[in-house]
Amino acid sequence: MSVGTPEHGVAGRLSFLDRYLAGWIIAAMVIGLGLGRAVPGLGDALATVTVSGVSLPIALGLLVMMYPVLAKVRYDRLGTVTRDRRLLVPSLLLNWVVGPALMFTLAWLFLPDLPEYRTGLIIVGLARCIAMVIIWNDLACGHREAAAVLVAMNSVFQVIAFSALGWFYLTVLPGWLGLEQAGLDVSVGEITRSVLIFLGLPLAAGYLTRRIGEKTKGRAWYEAELIPRIGPFALYGLLFTVVILFALQGDAITSKPLDVARIALPLLAYFALMWAGSMTLGRALGLDHPRATALAFTAAGNNFELAIAVAIATFGASSGQALAGVVGPLIEVPVLIGLVYVALYARRHFTAPESPTPQEDPAHA
Repeated sequence: MSVGTPEHGVAGRLSFLDRYLAGWIIAAMVIGLGLGRAVPGLGDALATVTVSGVSLPIALGLLVMMYPVLAKVRYDRLGTVTRDRRLLVPSLLLNWVVGPALMFTLAWLFLPDLPEYRTGLIIVGLARCIAMVIIWNDLACGHREAAAVLVAMNSVFQVIAFSALGWFYLTVLPGWLGLEQAGLDVSVGEITRSVLIFLGLPLAAGYLTRRIGEKTKGRAWYEAELIPRIGPFALYGLLFTVVILFALQGDAITSKPLDVARIALPLLAYFALMWAGSMTLGRALGLDHPRATALAFTAAGNNFELAIAVAIATFGASSGQALAGVVGPLIEVPVLIGLVYVALYARRHFTAPESPTPQEDPAHA
């Protein structure tokens, strides 16, 4: 996708779909809510078939959304990212120390009297993003290869650390602080399956598409001809996913507006603090705008697929924990699309990039 220079305005050279993306997102949310309210039993029907605990339509939408972005990644450049400690070390700290601790704090501050919602939010904070963050980073002209590496790193740590962190933040830490404790029953196998489906499949498809395409037709053809054809499907998948998400919970959201509002407040604070803090840290560390943007979005996003699946499996589909998990992406989608525009505006406050950036690289057009 093309992006204009700061001097001429971000929107000047965006495609029609990209330029009005915020409007499409809002329309998708409204359509989803309308469908959920207008068609009795639609949510139950959509949730009948699941993939790793996630509704099949949502799973398909996520896979369609992620594949084109991962097909754009230049995998031969990943080595430069894996050697960048200024990027990798802060990302690990933000995702696995700061993020869970911040969500735990906000959940207790905002929801001290609502233990089910509080537990659901803590689970959301533990599930670090491995899916939708890729498209937010791409829309904001973040470093595509850096985002791919950070997401892959998160997926590995998710398998290793999720259960242990769940035990710590729901049982151990509340016990130390004299607070109410909760339990979390999730196996490493369940987490691994979620990672393999929602990251492994589109990553393998994207990698094979690039390797086969470049081998048969060459890189110039691949990036000038094939990428523009498959690229729009990322946004089509995003909009489809948003419609299904809101349709699944349309009745619950509209029938419990006060509960949704209370869950939304700590989420809004979380996304704003994590994104702004990460972007500021990236700039302070001397990262260029594309890398700082990748750092910010991978730190602020959450793996709602895993959070929802864990909440449903542990507490039930009609539980408050599950509702909190579902509200997570419903707040995250409009907030992070807004932060995409903030990230594009923030480019003027960064120094010249250290390496070819998505704005200058034909592969990111």
